[in-house]
Amino acid sequence: MSPMRRFISFRDFDWALLGMVLLICALSVFEIYSATLHTRYVGFHTKQLFWIAGGLAGMLLFSKIDYHKLIDFAPWIYGVFLFLLGIVLIPGIGHKALGARRWIKLGPILFQPSEWVKLVLILAVARYFANLGGRSLTWRDILKAFALIGAPMLLVLKQPDLGTTLTYTPILLAGLFLGGINLRQSLALLVAALVLVAGAWTSGKVLKPYQKARLTSFINPDNDPRGSGYQIRQSLIAVGSGGLWGKGAEKGTQTQGDFLPIPHADFIFAAFSEEHGFVGATLVLLLYFFILMRLIQNAQTAADLPGSLIIMGIVAVLTFQIAVNVGMVIGFMPVTGIPLPLMSYGGSSVLFTFLALGVAMNVRMRRFVN
Repeated sequence: MSPMRRFISFRDFDWALLGMVLLICALSVFEIYSATLHTRYVGFHTKQLFWIAGGLAGMLLFSKIDYHKLIDFAPWIYGVFLFLLGIVLIPGIGHKALGARRWIKLGPILFQPSEWVKLVLILAVARYFANLGGRSLTWRDILKAFALIGAPMLLVLKQPDLGTTLTYTPILLAGLFLGGINLRQSLALLVAALVLVAGAWTSGKVLKPYQKARLTSFINPDNDPRGSGYQIRQSLIAVGSGGLWGKGAEKGTQTQGDFLPIPHADFIFAAFSEEHGFVGATLVLLLYFFILMRLIQNAQTAADLPGSLIIMGIVAVLTFQIAVNVGMVIGFMPVTGIPLPLMSYGGSSVLFTFLALGVAMNVRMRRFVN
């Protein structure tokens, strides 16, 4: 690569996006420190720093790899991760924790393939719809797209991990929308989806009883205040007690009193809201809004359809995760274990987000390259 090309790449790097991402990460580290100060998770903020540093390195690396090469290798990567999702279910290979077998233990590190599959599916879906050449979608095209997403979804649901399974859905929806699905096909799929959901709910073979309880407890958590409704009740108390300005760092009674479950992970937004109030929570949501708008702007200026499909797939996943996690915290959505991107503690989630943003950066940096 010539010095001039390196200069152009450096100039075209989205520094505004990176700045907003790092600001979210800084808030995450401080909140994890505060939320775990008097719990058995104390010190997890240091681990989060290491994940962020690793994510930054991965982001810079992926911003340099031509996304067209990633798309070319997408079928092979897809096959490898299907294999990993399969072997993680095997006792003795897959590591089991909290009733789910989701991880592969690599020395001191727990590797969760299902988180990384999101990026693999974004690339695979972008390749699939780009290869259709923008023509009108046939039912055969749509069924192939469903099969592409459905195979990993079934394997992850088997772990069981309903939350991560649901995060694959917006990738498919974004691909179908940008791929040119028409209104009649959309309505037919909507009816079919409602029938399948109703069947899955009543069959008793797809969803386990505790998963059903989680999906319904948010409607009226007081029906089981010490069971399935406990998490949502404590989260609502934490958010409400924060008031306008919050109670201050390390002063949240629900958080510091260990009433709020896993305040550094799934419910970090509730812990942050209690300590920093409505104003702090609004600022975080505005940061997410600006990040998503910046990504959409980059998708609009992409050099080709695959680039736009990749970025919009990333936008779809991040939007879904933010909406579901925040909705869960304020009692509008069921508890599904979906993390808040860049805020919640977790290596696999942080690394996926940074790598996905690295690919988005790559698309932006190549928007003027023929």
